[in-house]
Amino acid sequence: MRDSNDISVLDQKQGNNEKHTLAGIRSIWQQLIHSKTGLFGAVIVCIVSLIAIAAPLLTSHDPAAVNPLNRLKPPAWLEGGTAEYWLGTDNLGRDMWSRIVYGARVSLIVGMGAVIVSGILGAILGLISGFYGKWLDAVIMRVGDAFLAIPTILFMLVVMAIVGPGLTTLIFVIGVTNWVPFTRVVRSEVLSLKERDFVFAAKSIGAKNTRLILKHILPNILSSFIVICGMNVGTTIIMEASLSFLGLGIKPPDVSWGGMLSDGRQYVATSWWVATFPGLAITFTVLGVIFLGDWLRDVLDPRTETTHK
Repeated sequence: MRDSNDISVLDQKQGNNEKHTLAGIRSIWQQLIHSKTGLFGAVIVCIVSLIAIAAPLLTSHDPAAVNPLNRLKPPAWLEGGTAEYWLGTDNLGRDMWSRIVYGARVSLIVGMGAVIVSGILGAILGLISGFYGKWLDAVIMRVGDAFLAIPTILFMLVVMAIVGPGLTTLIFVIGVTNWVPFTRVVRSEVLSLKERDFVFAAKSIGAKNTRLILKHILPNILSSFIVICGMNVGTTIIMEASLSFLGLGIKPPDVSWGGMLSDGRQYVATSWWVATFPGLAITFTVLGVIFLGDWLRDVLDPRTETTHK
């Protein structure tokens, strides 16, 4: 049985840990408030995320519903526009606002899903390559070089043409083809960390390799890993839009910003809104993700001493 002194010591330690956690959150929040690019990126990402989550509440039209009678209606503020279709309609009479809102869901799901796949795969290979070295390191790095030698978009086009378009397939293909940057970053961190004194100390008391990797090395590479994940979400969103633009990404009736761009490219001269609004959605979303990722790099990278302005 623990006496009252032991319980009080445990309570005090728990209270100190909670105070440190709250202080850390407060410090990060203050840095975000004082970073113009970081705050801009966070606001954009939050807005897009909320729009995607609340899509059914923000729209009154089915994004896939075709209505030829309302074909190519202009936005509400232009002559011929109506409040019912305040961003206008596309070449098939579908509501532009509804399609942009539901397209945000696809972009975020693909962006985060593909990064999770590539991040997990890259982290595992990077940990193995950096920690064990020797022939395992040589094989993994040479395979990575082979992936980098093939143009990413060309490789994805071939795979998607063979397998066929679809949301799950798109996430898997983009994830599998983008593991190399994660592997290289994790490997370089592991090569440095495994020579540190705390790793040698753990080895000296008989810690197994699995424990060394999971308990001593992995926690120390999380900051770099989170940063590269954040930076790659924007790239993944662009890849998804590119494949959908070429007809090998998201297939109808699902909505994709890239597919909307493809539908509107032949109407740029006469009905500019069909291609302009999804293009702006992609631009602002990717900018928001990049700015937020840039701020995360400055905050989480211990070698960075200044906050990005």
